[in-house]
Amino acid sequence: MADDMEIQAQGEHEFVVVQHTEVDDVTTWFRLSPEVLDRLGTDDEEDVVRRTVLFLRRHQDVADFPDLVELEDVIAGYEDYLPAMAED
Repeated sequence: MADDMEIQAQGEHEFVVVQHTEVDDVTTWFRLSPEVLDRLGTDDEEDVVRRTVLFLRRHQDVADFPDLVELEDVIAGYEDYLPAMAED
């Protein structure tokens, strides 16, 4: 499932993710912060982005992804996000 996405670093704590679907390619920017990385207990930003994309796919269609995802908003909006990120 992760083979249908491309993750590219775009500077400090920013990534662009292109998800390839049968209909269209969906591009989403992801913005992380040092505080979020501390809460997650990791400094592997690309892994956090990949796992966040997979998490969000369980909650919404790729076509419904916003243009920009701030990890603070994901933490605030999904009570199961932090436990899910701690599982792996």
